Order: sequence, then C-alpha cells, then structure tokens
Amino acid sequence: MKQYKFLALCALIAAAVSCDLTEKPSSFYEKDTYFDSATKARMSVMGIYDAICTTNHYGQWEMALPSSDDTYYIDGIGSDGTRRDISHYMVTSSNKWLTAIWQLKYSAIDRASFAIAGIEGMTGYADDPELKALVAEAKFLRAFLSFDLIKYWGDVPYKTTYSSGYNDVFQPRTSREVIYDAIISDLTFAKANLKSGAGLSPETPSQGAAHALMMRVLLQRAGYSLQMDGTMKRPDDATRKTYFDAVITEWEELTQEGYHGFYDGGFVELFKSYSALVLNSKESLWEMPFEPQGENYADNEGKWATWNGPAVAEAKDATDKSSVMGRANAFFRVMPMWKDFFEDNDVRRDIMVCTYQYKWDKKNQVHKKTENTEELWYPGKWRREWMALGYVDLNNTSVNYCPLRYADAVLMAAEAYNETGNTAKALELINLVRARSGATPISLDGNYAELMKAPKVYDLSYISDADAQGKIRTILYWERGFELAFEGQRKFDLIRWNVLGDALVFFQNNIPEKINGKYVAGKNFVKGKHELFPIPLTELQANHKLENKQNPGY
Repeated sequence: MKQYKFLALCALIAAAVSCDLTEKPSSFYEKDTYFDSATKARMSVMGIYDAICTTNHYGQWEMALPSSDDTYYIDGIGSDGTRRDISHYMVTSSNKWLTAIWQLKYSAIDRASFAIAGIEGMTGYADDPELKALVAEAKFLRAFLSFDLIKYWGDVPYKTTYSSGYNDVFQPRTSREVIYDAIISDLTFAKANLKSGAGLSPETPSQGAAHALMMRVLLQRAGYSLQMDGTMKRPDDATRKTYFDAVITEWEELTQEGYHGFYDGGFVELFKSYSALVLNSKESLWEMPFEPQGENYADNEGKWATWNGPAVAEAKDATDKSSVMGRANAFFRVMPMWKDFFEDNDVRRDIMVCTYQYKWDKKNQVHKKTENTEELWYPGKWRREWMALGYVDLNNTSVNYCPLRYADAVLMAAEAYNETGNTAKALELINLVRARSGATPISLDGNYAELMKAPKVYDLSYISDADAQGKIRTILYWERGFELAFEGQRKFDLIRWNVLGDALVFFQNNIPEKINGKYVAGKNFVKGKHELFPIPLTELQANHKLENKQNPGY
C-alpha cells in the first residue's frame, strides 16, 4: 500500500500559509518567519508537489503533451482548444491546457525556490543532513520542472530565486543553455544529498532518480532542438562527447549504488503493480503520488488507468459498487501496427497494446471483456482491471505516474556508449532489457536484419544503419518504443534525434485503413515549428519583457 500521506500534508500546508486574521496575516512570502522548524521545512517541500500532482498538471492534462508520436494519439480530430489540438499538431497560443500547465510549472518552480531559500537560511542547516535532503528534494523537483520548460518551449523566462513581489514575476527569455546549467547544478546537489538504498519510498526522489534525470537531461542537451530562428541545431561534436561521457559517469554511479535494477517480478508484473498501487523503489526511481479521496480532494486526482488505459464502461445500476471497476474513458489510441513489430515471445507486446475493452452487463451485474477492432486498441500499461475492485472515485485513481524507470536508464546508457564508439557495451545493455522481456538477444552480425528490418519492422529511411553505430541507433529507435511507449519520453527522443517529423509522416503513410483520418499527426506536423509549443498568449500579453516574440512558426 502507499506510504506517502500526501493529502494530509497538503492540507497542513494550506492551513499553514493561509491568513489567520491576526493583525499581521501570514503570507506565503514571509520566509524569514515561516521556517522555524523541520516540520515547516518539510511542508514547504510538499507544497511543490501540490502544483505537480493535480488533475490540471501531471494527473491528467500533461498526458496530452507527449502525443502524438509514432506509437499513439488522442481519439477524435475535431478542434477542442485542449487535448486534441495538442496531440494532432493543431495547437495555438490560446490553448487552455498549455496555458494552465505553463502556469503550474512556474508556480511549482517558484515554490521550490522559496523552499530552498527558506531551508538554507535555517539555523543549523549546514550541519543537518535532513534539512539538506529536503533542499536536495526541492532542487530535484525544480530541475525536473525546468527541464519540462526547455522541452516544451525552448528559451523561456527563468530564474532560481522566488518571486517576493510583483516586480520579480516577469522575466525576459533566458537561453536554454543557461537553464541547462542551472538544472545540472541542482541535480549535482541533489545526487549528493538525497537519500539512497532499500526501504525508501519511490514517491520521494532518491540519488538514483537524480542520476537518471541527469542522464536524460544530458542526452537531450546533446541532441537537436528548435532554435528561435526556426532551425534545428545541436552542439558541436566535441561538446556532445563531453555530454555522452557524463551520461556514462552517471550510469556508473547509479549502478555502483547496488540497489536499483529490474523489478523482481518481471515486466508484466511491474505494470500490474502500478495499477495495483504497489510501491517499488528498485525499478521505479521516482513516482508522482496520486490519491483522490472524493470531491474534497480534487487537487490530487489522477487519471492514470482511466484517461490513459483501456475503456471500461460505468457500472450503472450496479447493486454492489464494491465489486465492480470504476469507469475508464480511454482517450488515447495505440498505433496498431506496433503489435506486429514485437516478437511473439516478447511479453511487452500485450502490455503495450490492449485490444479489448470492458462493457457493463447489467443483467448479470458484471463487466464483460470485449475484443475490439484495431481502431479501438488502447495503450495498456495502466488498467482498471488490475486495480482492486470498488473505487473511491468513479473517474479517478490512486495510480502513480513513474517518469523515471531503471530500464530507461539502461537504454540511455546504451545510447551514450554507442555515441562514444563502444557499440559492444551498448548492445550488451540493450540485450539486458530485451532479456527481461523474453525477446531474442540481437547480434549485429547475426539476426539484426531479421529483427530490425522489414518485414518484421519498417525499414527506416531517416536513420542510416550503414555501420555498427547506425545499427545501434536503429535498434534504440525500436527498443525505446517497445520498452517505454506512452511513458512521456518518446516524442522528445524523436526530437533530439531530429526525426520527429520524418517518423510522423512515415507512419502516416503506412497506417491501416481503419485509422486513416483518425491519426493525422503526419499530415499536420510542420518541421521548424511543432518541435516546440507556442508561448501561451496570456503570457505574451502580460509579460512585456518577452517583447511579443512568439516561438517559431506560431
């Protein structure tokens, strides 16, 4: 069961920072008087989560931002000003979800900066490892959110001091390279001061999480990104090598901890455990906690296994609500061809692609599994059927979101080894991931073509495999899809490899007839524009320091 009493702590925070109607109200910004105990220091850090673990952020709305890629998309192509426009590359600067997410990220970053400054100013901080661990947690969260800003918007307003007044709020654009430096600084402190080892809850980031996030940040920094002049650029080769070398160092330090690894129960049970609310800190390097408890706790509602998962009909008129599943609206659809890309013995196939839904049989008072045709196949990593029967909330769940997983770190290390010329080590790591899933180990001189070329998968014209490094790049293209689909990383992998547009168009041209007109990403994507989102219109209008300059193409 969950160990993190998130909601209770947030309730305490709300009480602690509200006005108490005394002669001098207690404001959020009264840093000098607020931080007088370790309890309040902890509550200040919990306030950061209050902006992250909400329906309008990672609980639901954030799910739309990594789609569409070549593995999934959102159902329905009519413009809605929210999720569909984001997924189908029809987004504008007035999109309501983007605006809300922008505001929540900056709010959470500001809360992190407030907590960091306040705790660092406490008496005895320099000699108190618990207080340092709290600052490390806040810096980890700030780094995670700051990285989101770069991935989504590129060069953005940025600072690492909290906003103590109106004049502090608005900032000009900051180069993403400066933001990257700040992220790396935060993570360097985090990996030295976060806790590590068995017995930790994955709902609190550990040193392993800091290592893995650093790896992800460095790989993204080494790759392509859309610049303000509308071109896709990446660092020079020498600079890129320093980033890849640093990824390898992070990987070595992660493995030296000796605790993190693949989930003991295997890939299938790993994802069943997420829906069953089982915490594990071996493969899960960090999980965002969700725990809806009825209408009074809407801020901590999550829709993992409902919004992102196979459809489940509402059990209307059920005589025993404790014996049925809650509803799942299933807004995402999987690209059905991926089912054929897997080997039959690869257990990831039937986790990634769910081919059925549950309909309500009122007469027999049961949910009945019903097989669907391929236009109604769903991402299947989170499912109502794997949760305990009964529900606290019909539409929401307590399923955590895990943005940092050990298997991802293995594949990131493989990429770094490959880019520094050690293809043998890269393939060794890739095959560790494949072995866990039951897939056949790949040999570059043996079965590479059988497993990584047509007719098993598509031949990729946009990734050359003329040499060993190219073959590893091709393997990683497919393997990261097999292992990590729908977990929020793939779209940004394709961007840093500079193949997002190529992949969308290629898959658009090879879709089954039944989803023709439902998947439109390849038709709508504009290279030099859609690698970033537009700055929200409200921000352009309010922040004069942006000089009304929008991201390229918008």
